Amino acid sequence: MPFRFGECVLDQERRELTLRGQVVGVGPQVFDLLLHLVRNHDRVVSKDDLLEAVWNGRIVSESTITSHINAVRKAIGDSGG
Repeated sequence: MPFRFGECVLDQERRELTLRGQVVGVGPQVFDLLLHLVRNHDRVVSKDDLLEAVWNGRIVSESTITSHINAVRKAIGDSGG
């Protein structure tokens, strides 16, 4: 079942994100991050939760997490404004 939010559709079975009907190319970890955030939209997601869900418990730098979050925002058309 695809998730629909704003002008986006996130299809977890096809591992595909569309924005305004156009496919948006994202890397696997960016897709997994977005999927995890969408699935857990009703709560605050902790850093440890992200590390487990997206990076399988591997330790990654704060800048890696930040860059992936920025990539998610860009992919869904969120300019921060």
